Amino acid sequence: MQVKRNGDISFWYADLGAVPTPRPPLPGDIDADVAIVGAGYTGLWTAYYLKKAKPSLRIVLLEREFAGFGASGRNGGWLSGGFGWSREKYLKTSTRQGVTAMQKAMAGCVDEVIRVANEEGIDADIRRADNLTVATNPAQLERVREECETIRSWDADPGRIELLDAATSRARINIKNVLGSFVIHGQARVQPAKLVRGLAAAVERLGVPIYEKTTVTAIAKGSVTTDRGTVRAETIIRATEGFTAGIPGEERTWLALNSAQIVTEPLSPELWREIGWEGHELLGNAAHAYCYAQRTREGRITMGGRGVPYRYGSRTDVNGRTQQATIDQLHTILTTLLPQTAGCRIDHAWCGVLGVPRDWCTTAGLDPRTRIGWAGGYVGLGVSSSNLSGRTLADLILGNETDLTRLPWVNRKVRRWEPEPFRWLGVHSMYQLYRIADRREAAGLDHTSKLAALADSLTGH
Repeated sequence: MQVKRNGDISFWYADLGAVPTPRPPLPGDIDADVAIVGAGYTGLWTAYYLKKAKPSLRIVLLEREFAGFGASGRNGGWLSGGFGWSREKYLKTSTRQGVTAMQKAMAGCVDEVIRVANEEGIDADIRRADNLTVATNPAQLERVREECETIRSWDADPGRIELLDAATSRARINIKNVLGSFVIHGQARVQPAKLVRGLAAAVERLGVPIYEKTTVTAIAKGSVTTDRGTVRAETIIRATEGFTAGIPGEERTWLALNSAQIVTEPLSPELWREIGWEGHELLGNAAHAYCYAQRTREGRITMGGRGVPYRYGSRTDVNGRTQQATIDQLHTILTTLLPQTAGCRIDHAWCGVLGVPRDWCTTAGLDPRTRIGWAGGYVGLGVSSSNLSGRTLADLILGNETDLTRLPWVNRKVRRWEPEPFRWLGVHSMYQLYRIADRREAAGLDHTSKLAALADSLTGH
């Protein structure tokens, strides 16, 4: 499948009209109260809530490229409030009440992001929508039922989750061979680049400078060294997510996992009548190598998935450009689920990286000794989770003991990833096993392939 445009950061910036012109870099050595490394969602939300809580704080944001260059401007636009990590892993160091409170706090991020967007006049194509996870073979249907029951058993509002049969699922989106699905209510679709650029503008209006084209070369207690000068600050926040491995000393902290997307041309009204999707649901499937999709404001379909999942040494892409094999793979997923789109042109393809901790569980924290904090490792759920990170980090920095600072992800430490080549071998083996498991299940295996469990055990997924 040929694509009109590959890379150029993402389709979301093409939708805005152009990649933004970077702001001026750090002008030299300066002093601040708080220095934040990374001007994506995490860094921007942290600055926003800090400045709102204490306007006198001197806060600076440092960004290697431009605000929203990374996953914040390239993601699938799922404002899900989702809890995609193992509750049992958090439970080992917390209580069921604590994990339930964290899940509730995550779900509340949907309303909070929408509230701030309305208050700050951020037009990010936000539309409230359900999240639909579909099953197209018996093994997937088994997992859909199990996951639905698991979420219900933990969720403070079990009514948010609903199991749908084949006919009801098809009435929502006309997926080929759909056998059933589960739906989570109360989520939303966004245009991610619009959200991050609007948030950056809101932070600037509060008086927080964003220094772009400024590469951080070292982070230490009390100082951030860059190629443009040094920022001396009592508190430093590392908000670099999938780019964390590029900071000296952090090479094995979080793994940079790749994800890629394609977007179709705008579909005709006749084609949309065939497909349905009138609720603009966030769409995913129950495959092991799962996909994620949305119906955009102007009637396109974006389809995302892992493609080439990991580059050796946690290397990142070049301005979002992805491989032709990944484009072909995503097009196959799209046309398998929605064969109605087989004749549609693909207008844009791109990729990016997301941060993955060794136990696949996100964290936020602040070291009281060094006053260096962090948040991330969202494993693909950063649109909403980053908002909770920002509020939590603001409380930690200000020394406020709140319900947020007591959540089980706060100051949670996990071991580092293995050195190469073991990291590369582990991740690629995991996804290869996932692909084989998916093929076996699609060929008629009526239960979850044991290869998927082996894949999970390789990397602690």
